[in-house]
Amino acid sequence: MIVLMDMQMMMLDVIYFILRGCLRIVMRPRTKDISGELVLITGAGGGLGRLFALQFVREGAEVVLWDMNAETNEATAKLVREAGGKAHTYTVDVTDRDTVYKVADLVRKDLGRDVTFLINNAGVVAGHRLLDCPDDMVERTLKVNCHAHFWTVKAFLPQMKANNHGHIVTVASVLGLFATACVEDYCASKFAAVGFHESLTHELLTEEECDGIKTTLVCPYLIDNDMFEGCKIREEAELFLSAQDPVYVVQQAMNAILIDQPLVCIPRLTYIPYIAKALLPWDANVATYRFVGSDKSMYPFIEKKKTAIKAA
Repeated sequence: MIVLMDMQMMMLDVIYFILRGCLRIVMRPRTKDISGELVLITGAGGGLGRLFALQFVREGAEVVLWDMNAETNEATAKLVREAGGKAHTYTVDVTDRDTVYKVADLVRKDLGRDVTFLINNAGVVAGHRLLDCPDDMVERTLKVNCHAHFWTVKAFLPQMKANNHGHIVTVASVLGLFATACVEDYCASKFAAVGFHESLTHELLTEEECDGIKTTLVCPYLIDNDMFEGCKIREEAELFLSAQDPVYVVQQAMNAILIDQPLVCIPRLTYIPYIAKALLPWDANVATYRFVGSDKSMYPFIEKKKTAIKAA
C-alpha cells in the first residue's frame, strides 16, 4: 500500500516537473542575484574562461582566476578590472591535488571569505587517434578534464555545505553525452566529468542541509575557437549545426546558471542526438552519424594537428 502511494506521488511529481519544464521554455524563470558572490573559474586564461569572468563581473560578482599560464591569466584579470570588476589571479595546475588544496586555503586566507561559485572550466584535448596518442597526453586529458574536478570540489564544497550556499558548474561537452570517432581521450574524460557531476548532484539532493547548493552541467557543441580547429561535419548539416560562437555559448551557460538550470546543451538542437542515443538502436544512431558526417568530423582536425606538429 505504501509503495502504491509513493508511486502515485512520484507520478504526480514527474507530471509537475514536465509541465514546469515546458512552461520554462515559454516563460523565462526569474534570475537570481549574484552580486557580491565570489566566483572561482579554472582555465580562466583561455577563451571561455575569460568570457565567463567578464559575464560574472557584469552581474556584480567578484572573480578568482586560476590558470597554469600566468600571462594569459593576468590578461583576463586586466580585462575584468577595465570592466570595473574585481579579479584575483593564482597560477595553478589543477591536476596537482596538493597544489589545488594549498591554493584553495591561500584564497580563503587572502580574501577572508569563502568561494561561493565554482566554475570547472579548464579543458584540453590531445588531437590524435588512439594508437597515435602518447600515453602521457591521454593521462593529461583525463587529469585536466575529469580528475581536477574532484580536487576543486573537495577543496571548496565543505565551506559551501557549512553555509548551505553555493553553485558548482561543470563545463563538459556534448561529447560527454554522446561520442564521436578519433577523440577517445576527450570523450572518455567528458563522459567521466558528466558522471561525476550527476553523481555529485544526486548526493547533494539527498542532504536536506544542502538545498542551498545548486549545480549546473554545461554541454556545448563544437565551439568556434582553436581547440577543435578544422573539425567539420557534412556541409549541408552545418547550415543547422555550425560551430558555436564562444560569446553565445557563455551567454547561454550564464542564463542557465542564473535560473539554477541543472543541464544545458548548447545549442538546443544537440538534445536530439542525446535523446536518440537512448531511444534508437545502435545501428540507427550510426546511420545518422554517417549521414551528418559526425563519424569523420575529427579527421581534418587531426590532420591539422599533425601538420602543425611537423611545422614546429
